[in-house]
Amino acid sequence: MTTEEILRERSDSTCELCTSKEDLNVYQIPDSPEDGTDTSILICNTCLEQIEDPEKVQPNHWRCLNDSMWSTIPPIQVMSWRMLNRLRSEGWPNDLLDMMYMEDEVKEWAKAGLQSGNTSENIVHKDSNGATIEAGDNVVLIKDLNVKGSSLTAKRGTAVRRVSLVHDNAEQIEGKVEGQQIVILTKFVKKV
Repeated sequence: MTTEEILRERSDSTCELCTSKEDLNVYQIPDSPEDGTDTSILICNTCLEQIEDPEKVQPNHWRCLNDSMWSTIPPIQVMSWRMLNRLRSEGWPNDLLDMMYMEDEVKEWAKAGLQSGNTSENIVHKDSNGATIEAGDNVVLIKDLNVKGSSLTAKRGTAVRRVSLVHDNAEQIEGKVEGQQIVILTKFVKKV
């Protein structure tokens, strides 16, 4: 049997990430320890396009990872973990990553792809003290901030929980203050 035939049988001819049945391809996981069915998955064109081109990623499409991350098949776990990490700034992937279980060697394989991969991990968000801010962290405002386009003034000492990162700007994060989603400059916050 060919790799594609084995993967089609394993997946019941559905995308192993989003369960689509159309335009399926064999995808060899980058930075895999070996080649073959143990390091490949069957995915649809939509998933493939978004994996290979970060500019085309549609975060809501990847909510399917809520199901596929529980697969017992290592290459599916690896790809689910990598995509959840790529989407961390959305907020919801953090909860899934916290729940996700992988064997140590599978997690090392997943991490290897992030270090050499095409993610925008080179942008580092730092607070006023130089501490690195990650998506999902809690911060506290260190000065009163007037919110543009609103009469709201975010007061010093206000806690902003579960912030998300602005992908292309290391000096900005997003969070909710008094129920309103705002962009906050990192130099005005302290990580808790």
